[in-house]
This record gives sequence, C-alpha cells and structure tokens, in this order.
Amino acid sequence: MADLLVNIDVDDLERGVDFYVRGLGLKPGRSLGEAAREILGASSPIYLLENRAGTTPYAGSVSTRDYGRHWTPVHLDLVVEDIEAAVVRAVSAGGKLEGEIANRVWGRLARMSDPFGHGICLLQFQGRGYDEIAGATDEANRS
Repeated sequence: MADLLVNIDVDDLERGVDFYVRGLGLKPGRSLGEAAREILGASSPIYLLENRAGTTPYAGSVSTRDYGRHWTPVHLDLVVEDIEAAVVRAVSAGGKLEGEIANRVWGRLARMSDPFGHGICLLQFQGRGYDEIAGATDEANRS
C-alpha cells in the first residue's frame, strides 16, 4: 500500500495557508522552503506549492497554470461535523459556495471552490454515511 500525499498549486502561499487552516480548520505543518508548506489535520497531508499563474506545470506543456475557477476530474472532499458552520468558515476565508447545500441519502453536500479555483466539496455524513447507498449495490454485485 502507498501513502497518499495531496499537492495543490496556489499562486500565493500565505493566502493558501490561510484558507486551508482558517477556512477549513486544518493545521499548519512544516515549511518546506520558500515555496511549499505542509498542511495537516486531514487523513492525508496536503502540500501547498506556490507556482505563479501562467507558468507551465511540466516541460513541453501547452497548458499553463490558471487560478480562475476551473474544472478537473479530481477534487477534495472534506468530511465535516457541521456543514453550515464549515461553509461559513470557508467562505469567510475566501472560498466560494457553488449552489445550495444539497441533501443526499447519505448526508449533506456543499459544492465549493477554494480561492485558487480548485473544486472542494464539504460532506456531512448522516445515518450510516456512504453505507446508506453501498449495501444495495454490493449485494447486487455478489449475485
């Protein structure tokens, strides 16, 4: 099994630390030089990497870093105890709520973005959480 480390590009390291610490309730970790910071308190460590907008992510890339709201098939889901309080805290630190808090069979979902355009969802599990929807599918797959 491999450890999962989450790396997030930001264009302003201090603003990134402020959002992930004050806005999401995580904890600052080690400074890793002038352009990287460890964030702790989630199930995997998060590393904020300062990279200016317009720079390329790798040699030969035709895409450049863009910190406007963008879509990517990978995003963070953070499980919280009180979704309303978590949304208020995240918005006060520069996050954006994208629509209303939605109710699901497994709990509640707030779709958001961080100040750098990255998608983030806040989840508040209720009842058995994802087990509310996993059992029927698992049983059908065993037949």
